[in-house]
Amino acid sequence: MKTVIITGGTQGIGADIARKFMDTSWNVLIGARSKSGLAGESHENLKFQKMDVREESGHQKLIQTAIEWTGSLDCYINCAGFSRWSSVKDVGVKFLSEMLDINLKGTFLCSRAAVRHMIPKRAGVIVSLASISGKEGNANMAPYSVSKAGVICFTKTLAKEVLSEGIRVNCVAPALIDTPILQGMERERVDFLTSKIRCSVGLLYI
Repeated sequence: MKTVIITGGTQGIGADIARKFMDTSWNVLIGARSKSGLAGESHENLKFQKMDVREESGHQKLIQTAIEWTGSLDCYINCAGFSRWSSVKDVGVKFLSEMLDINLKGTFLCSRAAVRHMIPKRAGVIVSLASISGKEGNANMAPYSVSKAGVICFTKTLAKEVLSEGIRVNCVAPALIDTPILQGMERERVDFLTSKIRCSVGLLYI
C-alpha cells in the first residue's frame, strides 16, 4: 500500500481527498491542529497527527511518522489553509501575516520537507491546493488571493526544480466548493462569487 500525507485533511476538500485515497487502499496520514471531523473516525488505513503547518518541525515529524507507520511516503498534499473577507483598507498586519503564514509559508515548508525525503528515492508527488482567486484576484480578498497566487507560482517553480529528480509537483485552483467555510459565508457574498463563476463560464462560449 502507498502512503499519502494530507495537511488540513480533517474537513472540507481535504477530508474528501483523504476519503478517496482511503477508498483506493492508500494509507492516509492527516496533519492538522485539532483532531476533528475525519480525524476523529476510526479506520485501519487512517492516522492523525497534531501539527501546525507554520512550524517546520511539524512537517519533519509528519514524514517521520509516515515512515515509521508504513515504511513509505509517496504523496504529500498541502491542503491546510483558510479564507476570510476583508477590504484592503481594513486589513491588519496580524491578519495579513496569519494568512500568508498558513496558506503560503505552510505550503512552502510542507513541500520542502517532502522533496528532501523524495529526492534520494527519485520518486514522489506533491500537490497543493490553490484557488481561482490566486489567478483572477477577488475584491475584499486581497490577502487570500495573494497567498494563493504565491502557491501557484511556487508550484511552477518547484516543479521545474525537481522534475529531473523524478518528482511531480502540481496544484489545483478550485472555485466555489460546498465546504464548511462556504457554508459559513454570508449569502450575499456567496451569490456574488457564484455570479462571477457563471460569467466566466459564459465567456468561454463566446
